[in-house]
Amino acid sequence: MYSTTPKSLRLHIAIFGRTNVGKSSLLNCLTQQDVSIVSSIPGTTTDPVEKPMELLPIGPVLFIDTAGLDDISSLGNLRIQKTIKVFERADIIILVIEPNIWTNYEEFVINTAKKYNTPLFVVLNKIDMIKPKEEILEYLKQKNINFVKTSSIKKSWQTTDIVKSKLIELLPEDFIKPSSLIPDDLIKEEDFVILVIPIDKEAPKGRIILPQQQVIRELLDKKINVLITNEKNLKYSLEKIIQKPKLVVSDSQVFEELLNIIPQDIPFTTFSILFARIKGDLEEYINGVKTIEKIKDNDIILIAESCSHHPIGDDIGRNKIPRWIKQKTAKEIKIESCSGKDFPEDLKKYKLIIQCGGCMTNRKEILSRIYKAKSQNVPITNYGITIAYLKNGLRRSLEIFQ
Repeated sequence: MYSTTPKSLRLHIAIFGRTNVGKSSLLNCLTQQDVSIVSSIPGTTTDPVEKPMELLPIGPVLFIDTAGLDDISSLGNLRIQKTIKVFERADIIILVIEPNIWTNYEEFVINTAKKYNTPLFVVLNKIDMIKPKEEILEYLKQKNINFVKTSSIKKSWQTTDIVKSKLIELLPEDFIKPSSLIPDDLIKEEDFVILVIPIDKEAPKGRIILPQQQVIRELLDKKINVLITNEKNLKYSLEKIIQKPKLVVSDSQVFEELLNIIPQDIPFTTFSILFARIKGDLEEYINGVKTIEKIKDNDIILIAESCSHHPIGDDIGRNKIPRWIKQKTAKEIKIESCSGKDFPEDLKKYKLIIQCGGCMTNRKEILSRIYKAKSQNVPITNYGITIAYLKNGLRRSLEIFQ
């Protein structure tokens, strides 16, 4: 069901605009629900409001209603900072304006969307009450900025259809032709794949983590035969099976343990590396991990997690990877970490950024982090690539993409 589609797989549609231009009314109109509070009092929306829904024929989407960028209240600056963070994960931006006002705020949204290479269109709202200003219409045409005219106050289906049509027109290529986690030319119907899923302290009780769920679902959709085992039983499974597996995919944490168990003629990679290809920039990650060879004493490495979770005693990002880097380099490095949306703006002090697999966020946010790192000349890689490199198995784990 669409309601259970992970947030990370939804099209992220962010609604921007000054206070009281009708952003919340538009969201309520698009969802046909009272998702956001509508009020004539400026600044009613304080933090970004998220609403997952099914928007046919697009599919599962996540609408993000943001606070006004011109909020001058006592908490306005904090709200604006949270609003600006939304640019990093938006796949499409809707800029809502009153049809007779164009200010520096609108210019800021337009320019920031260009910076992040994010499709954008303008909604001239309240046309039932205010006549569109000709100068604004001409400006939008001259700048080749897409726009529509609506009135969202009454939850009109006509407004919904107008905006939906423009969304479909501007859909990012990734949502028209979604990438496969596993290269389509590697496996075909009725092939056999083994998934190695350890049940350790980091495994959620009674279920498996999202990347593993998504790989299983893709394999089932492709009518692939799947054997799921853990690292302790893999050797036994390989001895007993009749059909040679086309691929083995494992959790990164047991990668080293399996390198000597899986025969060299069987392709072998990790869940995290599969996600590095479709969520991030595999080539950039591979280049970034080579920085570990140049690590010096007192260099600072940032461990960047996309979700907020309570670290366990021997957390993969905050404990294991730093420990393995120290063992590999024999250097006294310093580790800093961030989680959720708290990715630093200034990255210059870091020698390297190691990003998690990103299963809980969308591709746009991961690409935004990569863009920030590159723009400040800071190398970036991810957990799976780093672990494979540290365990001397990077080349083998990448063979399936060659």
